[in-house]
Amino acid sequence: MGCGGLMMLVGFCGCCGAVQESQCLLGTFFTCLLIIFAAEVAAGVYGFLNKDEVVSLVKDTYKVIQDEYITGKDNDTLPAVHKSFNCCGDGINISKINDTCPDNGKTHDCNTKIEESLNKKMHIIGVVGLGIAGIMIFGMIFSMLLCCAIRNSRDVI
Repeated sequence: MGCGGLMMLVGFCGCCGAVQESQCLLGTFFTCLLIIFAAEVAAGVYGFLNKDEVVSLVKDTYKVIQDEYITGKDNDTLPAVHKSFNCCGDGINISKINDTCPDNGKTHDCNTKIEESLNKKMHIIGVVGLGIAGIMIFGMIFSMLLCCAIRNSRDVI
């Protein structure tokens, strides 16, 4: 929610800056895109250099979701994870969460399935990240081009 709100605010600055031909708003848009771009690059580099730590973090999150389900905080997250990964439990508390398991009869340990899935799909995550970075670079280039065009048109008048 917070990231979406931030992106909406950044987009609003860009749109208003373009419509009003405001160098200040376009500069703010460019600066925000640059900061977000730097944060994405840093997160991507960190994720690829520390794959094991990322996998461990996801496993820990799964453990928290499982513990919450066992203690009675009924949520739909655990069944969704089990269905997505076609797995059931961490091998310890299967009897307590058996009602959330897929009905195919073959259940796998979720920790193993999470690790396998993340290791297999890490390159897809990287490609998506590069695509988003490319779009952001386009946004930065065009905002600076528009800002320079506004400045040059005001100098002529």
